[in-house]
Amino acid sequence: MSTAGNTDTSSAPPTPRPKRGVPEGLWLRCDGCGSTVFRKQVEQNLFCCPECDHHFYVPTSMRIRQLLDPDSFEEWYPDMTSGDPLGFADRKSYPDRVKDEQRRTGMKDACTVGRGYMRGRPLVFGTTDSAFIMGSMGSVVGEKLTRAIERATELSLPLVIVSGSGGGARMHEGIISLMQMGKVSAALARFRRARGLFISVLTNPTMGGVAASFASLGDIIVAEPKALVGFAGPRVVEATCKIALPDGFQTSEFLLKHGFIDRITARSELRSELARLIDYGAG
Repeated sequence: MSTAGNTDTSSAPPTPRPKRGVPEGLWLRCDGCGSTVFRKQVEQNLFCCPECDHHFYVPTSMRIRQLLDPDSFEEWYPDMTSGDPLGFADRKSYPDRVKDEQRRTGMKDACTVGRGYMRGRPLVFGTTDSAFIMGSMGSVVGEKLTRAIERATELSLPLVIVSGSGGGARMHEGIISLMQMGKVSAALARFRRARGLFISVLTNPTMGGVAASFASLGDIIVAEPKALVGFAGPRVVEATCKIALPDGFQTSEFLLKHGFIDRITARSELRSELARLIDYGAG
């Protein structure tokens, strides 16, 4: 017989334990083969699928670490930000959209440029990033690239630009955005007259105004495998032209076959390949 102060726990149900779930972000689904792959293994493989070698998106900071020598990159114009020439607003104002993108990505805009070293070779390096308003080409992107090209001309350094832009011209800036295509292309023409070497690297995606301007103007054009490269996307082209498109249309493999690019290089070999190309160009 139990007495006051004593508690009989022999028939009490056990305290339920919280279920131990899989930590979020531990696995990735590959867009290439559909496999579920271990994130850490993908990261160790330079963000390429260990099953099918699909090349995942990588942010600018990772791209710089993959291609340039450690601690060699000196960023130029890091605080340049967009104005609001049109007073543009859709669901939110353009300045608010830019601030939201800056908080989300940790970048000031879609383009990063500067000077660095690649296997000991000095160069001017630039990249566009699709994470920031789809890497669209606004005034900051055009101005940074133009200034970087002009500095490469002054310093007589090779130029490497890695394009990852799926947004074309940035509609929020209207004609000011469109004019960046011509401005950057004109700077590249002056760079070429000064006998500078420009290597353009195309990654997935390289579309719109970027593909229609500086990304297509390299002395040597290199692409990652299966990158989507073009002006309008394949669904838009198919709907507009009312024809069935060939297999692999606008992929880097299709463009290599038709002479639009010079070579396809896997990410694991890209740094070494670019360094060799710089040596050939310097010779």
